[in-house]
Amino acid sequence: MGVEQGERDMWQPFFLTIEVAFLSTMMSFVAGVLLAYFVWRRQHGKAIFDAVLALPMVLPPTAVGFFLLLLFGKQSTIGAFLIEHGIPVVFTFKAAVLAAFVVSFPLLYRTVRASFAAIDRDLLGAARTLGVSELHVFFRVLLPLAKEGILAGVILSFARSVGEFGATMMVAGNIPGVTRTMATALYAAVQANDYELAYLWAGSLVALSLGFILLMNVYLLRAYSKT
Repeated sequence: MGVEQGERDMWQPFFLTIEVAFLSTMMSFVAGVLLAYFVWRRQHGKAIFDAVLALPMVLPPTAVGFFLLLLFGKQSTIGAFLIEHGIPVVFTFKAAVLAAFVVSFPLLYRTVRASFAAIDRDLLGAARTLGVSELHVFFRVLLPLAKEGILAGVILSFARSVGEFGATMMVAGNIPGVTRTMATALYAAVQANDYELAYLWAGSLVALSLGFILLMNVYLLRAYSKT
């Protein structure tokens, strides 16, 4: 029992990383598709919206984590309100998901936004002439036409979430069993001079990220070969 428990504890960062990446990617998917659609349809201000929504992609992750800490810390209005209602964010699992979401969201948003921009608007106009609703056009015409870009964005967002470190350390910390992901576990292993464990986490991060990128490339190559 002790050995089995020790093995489970050792691999806990792996499963926590997958959970954080999955939840943050689902959040990025919903927010990224909707905001990409909103910006794509706008006639004015696209450059400003694009710049603001892509900002976390160019900021250092530690800066992103710092701003999240200011926004959700106990000294802030939002943070104090959430704590008062029993929903603390900072240094919890929710903070790890939030950090991964914020830094990975721009990758999905930009990819989906580019896919929408490449679609011939006449195709959507033809669908509207048939009397279908905008909701029908969105789900049955626009999204299927952009599915390759959406999938690419999802995979890139997931891979970025898997490797997230800086923002997570700032706003979620490195708490074993709560916020310790593979990236933060790698940092802790190096700090402790445990290079055998560091090799394990570094290799796991490379293998996982590379696997998802290869999956994306294979899918896109097959999709484009059919066109």
